[in-house]
Amino acid sequence: MFQIAVCDDSIEELSNMVQLIDLYRTSKHLNCEHTVFLNGFELISALEKEKRFDIYCLDIIMPGFTGIDVAKEIRTFDKTAPIIFFTSSPEFALESYSVKAINYILKPISKEKLFFTFDELLELIKSEKDEDAIIVKSNEGIQKILINNLVFAEVIGRSVLYHLRSGKVIECIEAFSSVCDNLMRYECFIKPHRSYLVNMQYVDTIENHQITLQTLSAVPVAQGKAKLIKTQYLNYQMEGE
Repeated sequence: MFQIAVCDDSIEELSNMVQLIDLYRTSKHLNCEHTVFLNGFELISALEKEKRFDIYCLDIIMPGFTGIDVAKEIRTFDKTAPIIFFTSSPEFALESYSVKAINYILKPISKEKLFFTFDELLELIKSEKDEDAIIVKSNEGIQKILINNLVFAEVIGRSVLYHLRSGKVIECIEAFSSVCDNLMRYECFIKPHRSYLVNMQYVDTIENHQITLQTLSAVPVAQGKAKLIKTQYLNYQMEGE
């Protein structure tokens, strides 16, 4: 079930949005609920009480706490949930990119505008859910890692470090054996060393004692294992052609 937050200081606009969302839900047979907020403070207060939403629909021009301000606060709780701005002014369009808004829709909000926006949004959510991913529990909380974004994983002591394409490293306390079981289900991973798993999508060169990755990181290859690793990589590349 999708949870949708709608925030606008105009009761009339809120009423219109709710009617359109209900109409969309009925026409698309969508399982969703919405919660309305008359100002950004109410919405942020709900988030502080650990309430979470799958989609945020925000007015921008609100007294005291603008929609941009609200979106910045949302991003401290949720880095990826879609944010849509509905506003009567185009002047904040550029600023909306700073909070990674999905769309920026000028009022008045019509059925056609909302239906088109939500169709695109749900298609995006569906495509993201279809991507291969793992769920990990780190110091920052539960996180989703897309397989295509994971360059390599290593274990140091009791910590497993997930190195992402962006350069970010996610640290978790878990058994590396279970990490290996989880990741080796995907054909793109090899284990060149007992302490490392490498995503072959990011391999640059394989030498006898190390693998150099496209991110310029170097991963060791266990003694006597280079020939096997090179063969596995060659087979992976041939299967992808």
